[in-house]
Amino acid sequence: MHELLQSLVTLSSELGREDRQLAILGEGNTSARGDDDTFWVKASGSQLATITADGFTQVKLSAILALVERQHMTQEEVQAIWPEVMVDPRQKRPSVETFMHALCLAEGGANWVAHTHPIACNAILCSKLGAEPFMRHLFPDGIVVCGRFPAVVPYVDPGFDLAKAVRTELRRYQDAHGVSPKLLLMVNHGITALGKTMQEALNITRMADKWARTIIGAYTLGGPNFMPDHEAARIDSRLDEHYRRNQLTGR
Repeated sequence: MHELLQSLVTLSSELGREDRQLAILGEGNTSARGDDDTFWVKASGSQLATITADGFTQVKLSAILALVERQHMTQEEVQAIWPEVMVDPRQKRPSVETFMHALCLAEGGANWVAHTHPIACNAILCSKLGAEPFMRHLFPDGIVVCGRFPAVVPYVDPGFDLAKAVRTELRRYQDAHGVSPKLLLMVNHGITALGKTMQEALNITRMADKWARTIIGAYTLGGPNFMPDHEAARIDSRLDEHYRRNQLTGR
């Protein structure tokens, strides 16, 4: 467990680096699967750039998933329930996005989840275009690292309500594509990377940021020259790209 927490600290520190402009102050949160029924998630108020092992809280996965089955939870109910879902109630209160992390880990096929607010991604997601510019690719590595298609949720109040919207989108995406997404775009909010490994979660986040910067640059020079759909599908299915994808993620 010590090794997992140290890896979570490493991931968070990489995401919180000031030069990368992925998250500042208390923005963003990370999580990782601990065992069959627990996971570690960033505590509320901790900062990715400076977090230590004490900045994470261990919570019960099944207990969080049971709560998401409710139709509605008030802010007061959410605050009151935390001691019941924490493995050790003496730890810090978990992030408000704990519900979303639980769903990404349980239904999204992830072992590591990284939620950030990259400036470049938000410049697009907060624009009139929303997630639309991400619906087609501009370069091969975006497909290799972030997947053929991103998942998208509209703006929803962070916390319990957002988690319900994420669950709906995860299930829609899986029905449509037969796999879980690697990248979740949250309009007017940020992005979430769903990784099998710590390195994959970091890779997806960094590549999404590069993708967004490329989109913005392309629009300033006459508009994006999107890859043809058949070429994007070809990259996604190439055997050598599957091999390279596994090498990049450490699998």
